[in-house]
Amino acid sequence: MDTAVIQYAMKLALEAAWDYQLLTFPNPAVGAACISENGSILSVGAHKYAGGPHAEVYALRDAYTLLSGDTSIADSDDSHHIHEYLRTHHNNLFRTLSMAVTLEPCSHRGKTPSCALLVRDLGIKSLYVSCKDPNPDAAGGGEIVRASGVECVFGIMEAEGQKLLEPFLKWQNSPFVFFKWAQRLDGTIDNGTISSATSRTHMHALRDKCDLIVIGGNTVRADRPTLDARMVNGKAPDVLIYSRERDFDRTIPLFTIPNRQVFIASDFEPIRQYRLVMIEGGAGMLQASQSVSDWYLSYIAPKIGGGSQTLGPITEDFEVLHAKITDNIILWMKKQQELL
Repeated sequence: MDTAVIQYAMKLALEAAWDYQLLTFPNPAVGAACISENGSILSVGAHKYAGGPHAEVYALRDAYTLLSGDTSIADSDDSHHIHEYLRTHHNNLFRTLSMAVTLEPCSHRGKTPSCALLVRDLGIKSLYVSCKDPNPDAAGGGEIVRASGVECVFGIMEAEGQKLLEPFLKWQNSPFVFFKWAQRLDGTIDNGTISSATSRTHMHALRDKCDLIVIGGNTVRADRPTLDARMVNGKAPDVLIYSRERDFDRTIPLFTIPNRQVFIASDFEPIRQYRLVMIEGGAGMLQASQSVSDWYLSYIAPKIGGGSQTLGPITEDFEVLHAKITDNIILWMKKQQELL
């Protein structure tokens, strides 16, 4: 198949996966795309949440629906049902199709069935993979499909695939920490709601997956936040209040959440107990947390005026890992110096 077509399909798979970055915790974000014999893209799928269908399953489900006209599983999110239905009803529809996947299809059966076995059983012609699975329990999918005669090529846009995998690799052994802020086009970060409802919903979805939220003491006193995930009916993570002063009004909503642990500390030591951590704050918190932050997430609203505070005099160059434009700009970044 033409290299440009394969790379375009992989780019679509990567884009789909970035939409769910961190939202699949503790699983990695993964995307997949199905390609027809003539090089057209039939479907694109992404793993959306841990325990749900993997990216390959969504892509295969949608390709089957398109090619067969059978809508029986078109809206299904039941991984086991989709696997079995495709095995029973595929009618050799996939024998001329290829697939691009950002991560090697899983070889084992966990909460969901093996994607490598599904690809093998459906008779996919070629499989193009960005990265090998670093998890020894799930790796080996490439060998499974190759043994059945499927062409399997690794290393397609591998650098981009590795960036996507960074959080997953980090939280295997230590906390993955990201700093989040919202700003207007003029750089101001204060005075009322800044980001759109879409961006706030995304942020609440991330909170729902986090083990811990870190916030500064001054922000707690001034804003009296709840720090929950109510916009997605999600959980309220534990909270670390970064502060030298330990005296807080305990009627502030964040203290009233049942089964939540709240730490007050002048260092970031409590972070070590967690795996996925979001830091929220302004200039002071950005500077204080530089040594513990792995990535940075910024929501940039198409607004000017209304605020007076910025992130201050800190000078930092970032590498943009991914940018998405909706009604706001969503930027995933890390420090440039980490590339050295």
